[in-house]
Amino acid sequence: MENPVSAETRIGHVHLKVADLDRAIAFYSGVLGFEVQQKYGSQAAFLAAGGYHHHIGLNTWESRGATPPPPGHTGLYHTAFLYATRHDLADALQRIEKAGIPLTGASDHGVSEALYLNDPDGNGVELYWDRPQAEWPRDADGNLAMITARLNLNDLRAA
Repeated sequence: MENPVSAETRIGHVHLKVADLDRAIAFYSGVLGFEVQQKYGSQAAFLAAGGYHHHIGLNTWESRGATPPPPGHTGLYHTAFLYATRHDLADALQRIEKAGIPLTGASDHGVSEALYLNDPDGNGVELYWDRPQAEWPRDADGNLAMITARLNLNDLRAA
């Protein structure tokens, strides 16, 4: 690649169309713990971690009362939230379990450990933490060799 994007570039936020703003806020704030930074009446809200202006935008501008897209259509696969530590991911697991939200998956990818679930609108959500880069699996040529193995949830809960 001739001029790759700066290594400091990150995804700043995700903005989702939701059917019910209060229900979505209850999930992203009440369950996952993101803080509401600002609401625009009953139509939109912006949530974040650590006082940032927003990591998550939610709106009902075109989607109030709508249904999720059917399987087999294009759209968002999932939004991934990176936690700083394994302990933080274990806390997220406890929040999800306390809320009675089922996991759709739990994987060890070698580079990371990840929990998968759906938000109330059927949007995929990944919650994960990265292992230190020095521990990432590599093949004999030094190329990244990610895996997908079953994550030991009991071990994560103990973290």
